[in-house]
Amino acid sequence: MEDVNGVTVPRLLPWPTPEGKPCYLVTDDSDSRLSRLADDLETLQLATGADVLGLARTVLDDHASPYAEVRYAGLRLAECLTDALRVAESRGMRLPAPEPADADRE
Repeated sequence: MEDVNGVTVPRLLPWPTPEGKPCYLVTDDSDSRLSRLADDLETLQLATGADVLGLARTVLDDHASPYAEVRYAGLRLAECLTDALRVAESRGMRLPAPEPADADRE
C-alpha cells in the first residue's frame, strides 16, 4: 500500500479482474514481486500504446485505407487508451495531495 498524506491507498493494478472489475494490490512493500510486475506491465502498456498510435496514424492518414483497416486501428487505439487511462488513474491515486494554498502569501 502506498502512504499518501498519512492515508494508506491500495494500488490500482494495470489489469482488471476476470469479471472486468478493477483489481487492487494491498501491500506494505512497494518493491514486492507483484508491485514490480505491475510496474513492468504499465511500462509495456504505455510503450505499446505509443507503437499502436504510430501505426494507426499511417492508416488514418491514408484516405484510401480500407474500412476494415481503419476500424481495426480504431479498436486497437481504444484498447490502448483504456490501458493508459488505467495507468494514469493508478499513478494519480498514489500522488500526494497538493498543499493547501496559504492565504497569507497574497
